[in-house]
Amino acid sequence: MYTQVVIARTAVLAVVSATLYAQTAATRAKATDYPVHATLPNMDIGVEYLVHSIPGENRFYIAKDYLVVEVAAFPKDAIALSAGKFTLLVNGKNTLYTVSPGMVAASIKYPDWEQHRQVTTEAGNGNASVVFGAPRPVGRFPGDNRDNVPMNIPRPPQPDDGKDLDKAHERPIEESIANAALPEGSTAKPVKGCLFFSYSGKTKSIKSLALIYDPGDPAPKSTIPII
Repeated sequence: MYTQVVIARTAVLAVVSATLYAQTAATRAKATDYPVHATLPNMDIGVEYLVHSIPGENRFYIAKDYLVVEVAAFPKDAIALSAGKFTLLVNGKNTLYTVSPGMVAASIKYPDWEQHRQVTTEAGNGNASVVFGAPRPVGRFPGDNRDNVPMNIPRPPQPDDGKDLDKAHERPIEESIANAALPEGSTAKPVKGCLFFSYSGKTKSIKSLALIYDPGDPAPKSTIPII
C-alpha cells in the first residue's frame, strides 16, 4: 500500500511539473526567464532543475535514476559547448558527471533492467495523463517474446482513442532523449538542452545543488547554485 501511495504522489508531481514547464518553456528568450540564471565570462546562462523529468515533443519522460538539469546558453561570442564541461555538486561534497543520452534512453526503454516501477507523463496543451505500474518487459533480440506477455494493468477511459493512431508515429525514445539533450559543438547562437547525471539516492536527501561549468584553461570555473 505504501508503494502505491508513493507512486501516485510521484505521478501527480510529474503532471504538475510537466504542465508548468509546458506553460513557460515557449516564452524563454533570455537567461533571466529561467528560475536560475547567471552571467559568465563568455555567456549568460539559464538553468532549471527538472529532477527526473525529460521534456519530449509532446510528453515528458521520467528517468528515476538520473537527475536532469536544463541549461540554456546565450553566448557573447562563439563558444565550444559540451556536456562534459558541466558537473553537478550535491550537498557540497558529491560530484556527479554527465552521462550520455543513450544511457538514459536505455534505462527508460528497458525498465526491467532497473527492477523498479517507471512513470511516464504526457503533457500537451490540454489534458495531461500519467501511466504507472509494473514495468512491461521489453524484448531485446529477435525471437524474444517477453514483450508479448499480457500485463494486467487497468486502462482508464480515454477521451479520444483515435489519438492512439498518432502514437504509432512518435519518435523512438533514443531519438527523443537525444533531441532533448544539450547540443554540442561551436555556436554563437542561443542553445538549450538537458544534462543528465546518474543518481541513485533519494531526492529528498538533497539539501544543496550546484551546477559547475568548466570552460577549460585559462578560464576559471563557474559555480551556479540551484538549491
